[in-house]
Amino acid sequence: MMKIVSEAQSDIGRKRKGNEDAHSVDREHMLFVVADGMGGHAAGEVASRVAVDAINEFVALTAGNDEITWPFGLDETISYDGNRLKTAIRHANRRVLEATHERADLEGMATTVAAVLVDRDVANLAHVGDSRIYLWSSGTLTQLTSDHSWVNEQIQTGVISPEQARSHPLRNVVTRALGGRADLLVDVQSRRVQDGDVLLLCSDGLTTMIADEDIARILAESEGDVTRAASALVDEANERGGEDNITVVLLKFEE
Repeated sequence: MMKIVSEAQSDIGRKRKGNEDAHSVDREHMLFVVADGMGGHAAGEVASRVAVDAINEFVALTAGNDEITWPFGLDETISYDGNRLKTAIRHANRRVLEATHERADLEGMATTVAAVLVDRDVANLAHVGDSRIYLWSSGTLTQLTSDHSWVNEQIQTGVISPEQARSHPLRNVVTRALGGRADLLVDVQSRRVQDGDVLLLCSDGLTTMIADEDIARILAESEGDVTRAASALVDEANERGGEDNITVVLLKFEE
């Protein structure tokens, strides 16, 4: 049985007036979520919180009870827990859309999501937008998610380089988010984790400030101490300018 040691930290950064990121760590259901809200006048703050709460609610609701209705049907290409996570995010998307219809001041709000639901030694991962999930394993950092962003699409087609993307004026434009459209596409994957592996969930306030090699260096220097690593990641993002809210959730797997 895998044990998980986790740490979550969220920081307003150096430039923003409020924190539009939200996150949650639900150790009972082994669910970990990061969301980065968008929209003026605190609407982003509402979007990310609505999404995180709705995801938690659906995962808790479906724990151990197979007799549930699947509002969007079942995807037979992924596991049961993969379906729980995917449906939870689509349910959250519906909640965000409902909130925008109920209040005129929330119109146009949206949020990214990166989430992990763990079942023994399998981590089910899901994401929408440019919040990311990384794996740190045997001294190597791997980005497991692919950003749903305008710059990433340009990188994929070779129009711009990853270096150019870091400072591109459109680097914050996401092509997929909760609150955009009703038929949301959610990317889901699952992978087996090993003793000592670390998963990092983060908002783009981290990754637009710090390159992957620096994230890897910080994780190496923290020697498996996730609290130390989380603090060091947030501190470094702030030292580099802290242009956005910074949220990190780290999970370390131990036998």
